[in-house]
Amino acid sequence: MRRRDMFRAVLAGTGTLLGLRAVQAAAPEPARQKVAYHLSDVDKVNFVLGNIKNHYEGTGGNVDIVLVVHGPALAAFKSKGISAAISGRFAGLVQQGLEPHACANTMQGMDISLADLLAGFHAADKGGVVKLAELQGQGYAYLRP
Repeated sequence: MRRRDMFRAVLAGTGTLLGLRAVQAAAPEPARQKVAYHLSDVDKVNFVLGNIKNHYEGTGGNVDIVLVVHGPALAAFKSKGISAAISGRFAGLVQQGLEPHACANTMQGMDISLADLLAGFHAADKGGVVKLAELQGQGYAYLRP
C-alpha cells in the first residue's frame, strides 16, 4: 500500500470515528417509560415484585410503574401476617415510585379495606381490569408476567 493510500485510509477512519461520536452525543435521552403490571396470581407475587425491581434498575429509574392487583394475589399484601421479605421489597419499590392499586371489587369480596393493606395502595374504584384498560388508554404498556 502506498503512503498516500494509507494516509487516506487513516483520515477516513478518523472522520468516521468522530462522526459516530457526534451522533452518539446528539442522541436524545430515551423517553420515560410508562408501564402497568397486572398481578392476580398469588404464586407470582415475588416474581412480579422482582420484575418491577429489575425494571427500575434497567431503566435507571426512567419509568413510571403502576401495579394493579386483584383476585387471590391481593391477600399477599395484607399488612397482618405478611412476610418481612415481601413487605420490605414492596416498601422499597413504593419508595422508588411504584404506584400500587388494589381492585375495589376484590377488596369488597375479601372484606378488606385500604387500611388492611400495606402502605401505599390506592383503590381501583371501578375495578382492577377497568384500571388496567384506563392505563393502556393513557399510553401505559401492559405487562402480565
